[in-house]
Amino acid sequence: MAPVSPTVARWELVLRLRELREARGFDSATFARRVGFTPANWSHVEKGRRVLTSTTIGPVLQLLEVDREESAELLALLEASKQRGWWAKSSALIGPELQRLYGMEHGAQSIRSYDSLVVPGLLQTESYARALISADVMIRPVQVDQLVAIRMRRQERLRGADPVELTAVIGEATLLQQTGGPKVLRGQLERLAELIETHEHIEVRVIPFDAQAGATLGGSSFHLIDFAGERLPTFGWSEGAVFGGSVDDPDRVRDLGFAYLRALEQSLTRTETLALIRRNARL
Repeated sequence: MAPVSPTVARWELVLRLRELREARGFDSATFARRVGFTPANWSHVEKGRRVLTSTTIGPVLQLLEVDREESAELLALLEASKQRGWWAKSSALIGPELQRLYGMEHGAQSIRSYDSLVVPGLLQTESYARALISADVMIRPVQVDQLVAIRMRRQERLRGADPVELTAVIGEATLLQQTGGPKVLRGQLERLAELIETHEHIEVRVIPFDAQAGATLGGSSFHLIDFAGERLPTFGWSEGAVFGGSVDDPDRVRDLGFAYLRALEQSLTRTETLALIRRNARL
């Protein structure tokens, strides 16, 4: 099983509480007042911005008429949500949104990603990551080493007894873009080839230049994260040149799922992708 993630536990807790509230016919404001919260504070709870305590959750479970078995499950989620993941300890460097992404990755069963021009962070070599991070004008030079270390720490989920399953679709331009220069790029391509050859849970697929609908998604970048728990929906993340954030609208997450399928359909097979990466690594 995937490791326990406080971020995922908190997300499941608030989703289930909201579902129970709606099933019992309470609107948010009325429910908040009945359990001793202001409507604004309860809104923060349901959005995961405020954590319940062992004391404040009592009236919530009572008003929702939760049975003993489900109550125990929700209390266990509450306890798990109070822990601090490694990403939270880096809050001085990464904001709440990135902390949420890394927390979701940590507790994921599978991840689907699409990147048009760069290798996704979970597959980057240290040199490649350093080249990308150093090029960001918003990042101070003194922060580069720490941010590189964080990116490498994320990759621990690809290893171990129960690694996350990763399928990464990238554009062929990624294999040619001279990120960090020829030596850095060659090292990155060799790493990708090695991962494809030696790790069945890692899939890399390239959309070739001659794919007839290969430019459909343009320069976008997004990730779809799924979990073992049946109660949890897919978590979506999308980013652009200056902003990255979670996708909370279920319809938009669904649309990203369709976009990912279109990208996958345009990509080469695993064997073809490996051959193309190997050819480019020798250039």
